[in-house]
This record gives sequence, C-alpha cells and structure tokens, in this order.
Amino acid sequence: MISTVLVANRGEIACRVFRTCRDLGISTVAVYSDADADALHVREADAAVRLPGAAPSETYLRGDLVVKAALAAGADAVHPGYGFLSENAGFARAVLGAGLVWIGPPPEAIEAMASKTRAKELLGVRPLSDVGEDDLPVLVKAAAGGGGRGMRIVRELAELNDALSAASAEAASAFGDGEVFVEPYVENGRHVEVQLLCDTHGTVWALGTRDCSLQRRHQKVVEEAPAPGLPAALEASLLDTAVRAAKAVGYVGAGTVEFLVKDGRAHFLEMNTRLQVEHPVTEEVYGVDLVALQLAVAEGRELPPEPPAPRGHAIEARLYAEDPAREWAPQTGVLHRFEVPREGRVRVDTGYVSGDGIGIHYDPMLAKTVVHAPTRAEAARKLAHALERARIHGPATNRELLVASLRHPEYLSPDTLDTGFYERNLTALTAPPEGGERGGAPGAAYAAAAAALAEASLNGRRFGGGWRNVRSQDETRTYGEHEVRYRPARGGGYEVTAPEGIRVVSAAPDRVRLEVAGVVRDFDVARYGDTVHVGPYRLTLRPRFPDPADQRKPGSLIAPMPGTVVRVADGLAVGDRVTAGQPLLWLEAMKMEHRVTAPASGTLTALHAVPGRQVEVGALLAVVQADVSTDVRTDVSTEAQEDQTA
Repeated sequence: MISTVLVANRGEIACRVFRTCRDLGISTVAVYSDADADALHVREADAAVRLPGAAPSETYLRGDLVVKAALAAGADAVHPGYGFLSENAGFARAVLGAGLVWIGPPPEAIEAMASKTRAKELLGVRPLSDVGEDDLPVLVKAAAGGGGRGMRIVRELAELNDALSAASAEAASAFGDGEVFVEPYVENGRHVEVQLLCDTHGTVWALGTRDCSLQRRHQKVVEEAPAPGLPAALEASLLDTAVRAAKAVGYVGAGTVEFLVKDGRAHFLEMNTRLQVEHPVTEEVYGVDLVALQLAVAEGRELPPEPPAPRGHAIEARLYAEDPAREWAPQTGVLHRFEVPREGRVRVDTGYVSGDGIGIHYDPMLAKTVVHAPTRAEAARKLAHALERARIHGPATNRELLVASLRHPEYLSPDTLDTGFYERNLTALTAPPEGGERGGAPGAAYAAAAAALAEASLNGRRFGGGWRNVRSQDETRTYGEHEVRYRPARGGGYEVTAPEGIRVVSAAPDRVRLEVAGVVRDFDVARYGDTVHVGPYRLTLRPRFPDPADQRKPGSLIAPMPGTVVRVADGLAVGDRVTAGQPLLWLEAMKMEHRVTAPASGTLTALHAVPGRQVEVGALLAVVQADVSTDVRTDVSTEAQEDQTA
C-alpha cells in the first residue's frame, strides 16, 4: 500500500490531494519553487523539497528534479495533479523507472491520448494539414497540455504563420513540447465532457457529463454536472465514445474526454489523461472522492462493477485574481482577507488563505467554489449568494462577474448556453448596475458613501472626536466614478448630500449603517492604503490633486501588471513607423502572454522593453507619437492568452 505521496504540482491541486491523503492516513510531500517558498501547499505538507528557481521551466517542469525530490523525501508514489508534467509520458516513465508508484495512466496511454493529434487519429478524426480560405476559421492548438495554453483562433489566412509560431512557443514554455496542430474552429458550441475512471481489472466507469461552456480565452470559468438539457440519445453517444476511447488504449485512472456540441452533433476535441480542475462537480453529484479512487486504482484495487447513482446538480466557479473589465488582466498583491461562507455546504478548494501573496509567476486562480443542490436553478442561486457574501480583500477579482453570470437569464437557460457567452455579454456583465443596485444588494454608490463616512469617523476619532463647528462646505471623496459629498450634522453624526436619498444611521471606522428608501443596511469597511473594501465592493480612492509625475505622454504604453518582457517584434527600433494595432512586444505574467500593440499609427519614439527584463505595474514600455489628428490611447492594448490549467 502507498504510504507517502509526493504531489508534483503546486497551489490548489496540491492542497486538494493532500486533503484526501490525510483522510486516508497517507503522508505527503510538496515540491516548491523559490516563488512558492511560503505557499499554502508547502505549509500543509508533511515535508517539502525545494526546486531552485522561479520559472516553471526551472522547477515544476523539471521531471528529473521532481523524481529526485520524491526519492530524497522517502515518497513511494507521485501524483501529478493537472498541468505541468501531468500529461508527460516521459515523466511517468521516469517515476516508474525510479521504483515509484505513478498515480496516473500508463505512459503508453498518455502517449496515445495526451497528444491531441494522435488521439484524433485513434478516433478517426484527422487535423487539417493544408489550410485554405474555405477552411477558415481554424484553431491552432498545442498537441500536449491543456487549459488554452498554446491556442490561437485564425480568421485570416495571412495570420496563420504567426499564430503557429506564437502557439508553439507558448506550448513549449508551458508543457515542454512545442508541437501544435490545426483543426476547424466550431464557434459558439457547447463544451461538454465525460469523466472516466478505469482500474487495472478492465472496469471502466463513465461518471456522467459536465458542461464547461462559460469560458474566457478558451479557459473554463464556470463548470457544472450533469450537462443540462442534452437529448438522451446524444448523451448516450458521448458516454459510449468516451468508454470506447478508454478501452482502445487500455486506460487506467482518471481521465476526461471532451467534445464540442453544436446543432445536435458532437465533435471530439481531446482526451485529458489526468484529473481535471473541474472534477469536484462530478464528486458532488456522484458522492465520490476521485483522488481517493485514483489512489485505490494505483494500489491495484478493483472498482465496483457500476458507479454510484448520480443525484442533484453541482456548479463550480473559478475565482481568479483578474480584472474582466480590463481584458482579463491578471492581478498581483497581498490577499489581505479571504473568507467564503461555508453555510449550506459550500465547498472551497484553494491554495490561498488570508495574508498570502499573489505573485507573477503562476496562473491567477485563487479558488474553486462549488455547491450541490437538488436542481440546477437552486445550485446557481446558492453559489451566487455565497460568492456575493465572500470577503475578498486585496487585488481585483472576477467575483462580481461570477455572481452576475450565475444570475444571467442566458446562463440559466440551457437552450442558450454556449462558449460565446462572455463574447456576447461581457460588456453588460461588467458595467456598473443602474440605480446602484444589483440583485437586491446595495450598489457601489452606497458602498462609496459608506467608505467616505468610515474615513470621516476615523479622522474624527483621530483628531479628538470630530469637528467642533459645523462647516458650510461639504467634504468630498471620490471612489472610482462615485463622488460622495457629506458634512457633519448638528448634534453629531453626518449628512450625505450626494448620492441623494441616504440617511446616516451610524458611522464607525469599520462599519457604517445607512438607510436608503426606508431600508437599513450595514456596510463592513476595511481600508488598505487607497483601496477600500466595502462588503463585496473593491473601491479605489481617487486623489483630489493628481500627481503631475503620473501624467504620461500621449501614446505611452504602460505595463498593466508586473511581468517579464518575453519578446520584442523583430527588427523594431526607435524611429520606426508603426500602424495602429501592430504588435510591438509581448509580456508574460501569471502564465499568460499579453500582446502589446501600437495605440495609433505613427512613429516609435521610445522603446524601453528588452527581452528578459522584469517590469513593474505602470512601467513605461514604449512611446508611439501619433500622426497628426490621430486619437491615441495612453494605456497598453493587450491580447491575453491562456494559462496552464484546464
């Protein structure tokens, strides 16, 4: 039997595997890069081994170092998690060659299925070999790995070669394999997958379907089980195809077969020869622990002939440190407070706790929040409510987007569910709610008023209990786009003059009570520098007198987040003519590549970006002097690509 497991991964999935190991009485070993020295997965493990360096290519993608770490720590088994080396047949062979138990499929099955080109050939689906105008649009895709890394949509034939080069470079960086292929791009289909679990005795479980259609940049955001609204015949066909694929390669362990479904027809995408990020929704519906079953299969135990019967519906939402309104820009910083209410059996799988730092080196997923309920509608309501009540203080997140998505009528109707959801609805979902309210909750305008009053209360205490004389002029504070005006009231307290319709019931530095339209609400307030968190809202105090040093020349390209310059356009030099939208350089931050383009047609007058250089947020990368009468943007234009999870 297995006694000690090393998890060849980091963050949330490492913590997830450790949790099951603890329940089973199995000791755990973590590996960590220098950037992860204080990470939660390191703190939770019984032992940990350092992998020197920070970049994945130096650490988590070094299979030789991981195997040495397992042997040094006395582990007798290795769990790969997802991403990194989880679908690397060479790594699986190295683990087995070292006399360790590999908690995954046989290397031969990985080779057959983890390479998407070979998997398609096995199932009789051939990638495109000679792309013409009639084939467009097409998708360039990494043959190894997943999660959208190494993936590009091509709508113009002239863009194909650049897409092939960029996808190959990104795939090599993420998975150590630069092989890519081209396939037809099915627009606005449903992303449906089948969870498999197979033992060494010939038993194959098909644990129902999942729908993962809510995606950004080809990476899943909201997943659920079972996939809603599938015709019975189509669902049976998906399950049958998945089982046939597993049996064809002698599959063992957990795996997932993915499809795009459109117009009643299923298009095979790939088989992921590992545990998926979204596996918790299947666990909740079937009442199983897939990691425990992986361990049992690795020990040679036999599965029962049939899986448990499914019950109810489960939904998972991925909480990211990113700003959806700014092209999904990843965010870094200290996670001052991170609390998700667990009432009603809300499950939170995470690699972070309050006080942890979010760095630039890895993907920005903070947690997966999962709920189970008797029906899909109840699960969506329950998850939206839990996310809305969460306290997430620190960098910007996609929490408000998730809440709005789970309540959107298009999501709630399976008939309109497809991968184009965010392309159609992102602008509306990220727009400030009209009337200051969203879903019956107090809006950002009232939250801004609470923030201003909390600051006034704090200053009043600091300087001896408030003003002695009532001023005739209002005090003004601006949080984002919300201006708040208030004044001390006769007899104590405060009056708010803007926004209108607010009566101040009480105000303290950490809690403000307001009455709006006869309804009294409490607002918890926490301040971290110029960032203020009021309930679910993250507000930024705007300075009354902007610093002249912050003013940039028109056409300045500014780094929107900390990262590394990975490349500059070939031959680009100061004095060159550039055209609007022309790619100038590429940044990599949190396992995503961002293309920085010229904001206008004109002349490149400054270029500070150098490949390999690390830049901080706000760093000046380049300046384009626009042609006369050309409007320019002074922010960076980015086209973010995907990270290494799936």
